[in-house]
Amino acid sequence: MSELLIRHACVVDPVNRISGEIMDLAVRDGRIVESVSDRAEVIDAQGFLTMAGGIDSHTHICGTKVNFGRYMSPEDMRAGRTLKKGQMHSTSGYSVPTTYGNSYRYATMGYTAVLEGAMAPLEARHTHEEFMATPLQDTMANVLFDGNWPVMEAVRDRDVKRVAAIVAWVLTAVKGFAIKITNPGGTEAWGWGKNVTCIRDPVPYFEVTPAEIIETLIRANEILRLPHSVHLHCNNLGTPGNYSCTIGSMDVAPDLNKERQSLYVTHVQFHSYGGTSWKDINSKAHVVADAVNRKPHIVIDMGQMMFGKTTTMTADGPMEFNLYKLHHNKWSNHDVELETGSGIIPVYYSRKSIVNSVMWAIGLELALLIKNPEQCLLATDNPNGSPFVKYPEIIALLMSNPYRQAEIATLPPETESRISLPAIDRELDWNEIAMMTRAGQGRALGLRKLGRGHLGLGAIADIAIYPLSIGAIDPSKEYTRVIEALRLTRYTIKNGKVIARDGEILSNRNKTTIWVRPKIPEQHRMDHDPDFIRNFERYYTVRMSNYPVQEAYVPESTCIETEAVW
Repeated sequence: MSELLIRHACVVDPVNRISGEIMDLAVRDGRIVESVSDRAEVIDAQGFLTMAGGIDSHTHICGTKVNFGRYMSPEDMRAGRTLKKGQMHSTSGYSVPTTYGNSYRYATMGYTAVLEGAMAPLEARHTHEEFMATPLQDTMANVLFDGNWPVMEAVRDRDVKRVAAIVAWVLTAVKGFAIKITNPGGTEAWGWGKNVTCIRDPVPYFEVTPAEIIETLIRANEILRLPHSVHLHCNNLGTPGNYSCTIGSMDVAPDLNKERQSLYVTHVQFHSYGGTSWKDINSKAHVVADAVNRKPHIVIDMGQMMFGKTTTMTADGPMEFNLYKLHHNKWSNHDVELETGSGIIPVYYSRKSIVNSVMWAIGLELALLIKNPEQCLLATDNPNGSPFVKYPEIIALLMSNPYRQAEIATLPPETESRISLPAIDRELDWNEIAMMTRAGQGRALGLRKLGRGHLGLGAIADIAIYPLSIGAIDPSKEYTRVIEALRLTRYTIKNGKVIARDGEILSNRNKTTIWVRPKIPEQHRMDHDPDFIRNFERYYTVRMSNYPVQEAYVPESTCIETEAVW
């Protein structure tokens, strides 16, 4: 039995309505409990800001496209180098670090759980291998279904239960966590040199539309009772005027779940553009935010862009080709048979660019205009908008109008007429920040029931203690202190064990991989379906028996079993 007592913690925990209360936290065997014995290890939090461990509900840190980004940019890998120290591995990389680099940096920022935003089923083994080399965060993976041939055929036949059965088989086979749709239908069209422009365009050779794919997968998701909703990357990413497509995609989503959202729309900054070209691009964040405010069954994340170098990577192959035509930088596109694709290109976001300046403003506008912080979560689509190490700066921008105004003053003068940020004076408080980075993310991913995202009795003891006395500073005026404090925790605690202290990593292993196994009626299982088996053996280059990820790839895992409502 291990016990820990954290004394004098200034707790911010919106789930349990605790707002800056000085209190003690007792931990036994990795869980929050009422009290511990006199033999417990004691940590004095000194009145510092204490929150549940951070959760990143959309990031790209593991998998084939991430690894390709690493060896595609050796200049990026020269940054962020550290030498092996004790049980710590050496690290390198800035926008696309090594797995250990990602894990250590998340840990020192107080993050204890991350969701890989896009995993191609056929390449799942690689993702799980890298999860094993991400030692200090609980990991999960969205599974891509945007161009899945059997799914699109079942959507065309209007067979929702067959879609659910296919999803159940794939998720179980690849040890995945949730349904991800990226540019639905568009990446499949890209295999034929085409794309779809919005949700009513037919996908070539399948005669289904993105709208039909989105709605059918949402209904299948709720049949399977998965912990997370459908996770959507809308069509038309990064295109002037795409805000109308984004709102249309939200309108497609039925309100089917009373416990959480029925649709999670990711990196919405990239989908909130007005104008007809790059010459007249402008922000439509206020229109998108108004749509979210009217739809409690929708949750988004910001997809905040920050200035500087990074690497973009996505399953949206045609978008990456369009980005290549803009930047003429090195570029890669990749096709995954019968399933999805991807693209990668390094970019530099410049303050001198009006387009980039508008993009920077849009993410902040979304977070400040959406009334409920549980509906707008903090993320950068790491590393697409910027590396996740920029989170402290983004939090400071959300908490300080003077900081935002100072940053706006550095942008091209024409930017102000295209954005609404200069007129927004809202400043978020610590409860709202905790909601956007912990509580809201836990609820959106269905992790709150598993004890993550809060510090109530029975919760998993994932705790971040930051060297900041929040009652003694004004974040609006002292935003530099906020940034400095959020970069390195005084203590990061995972499962009741200290894994980082003042930037030093103290553990080499403390995590689980969370995946789902939906249970459906025996007669509907795809491994019993002769048509599915025949087509799999006909079109895939691997045998169906070799497709599932073996248990050896998830040695430390938590399986969530769900009972389908058939």
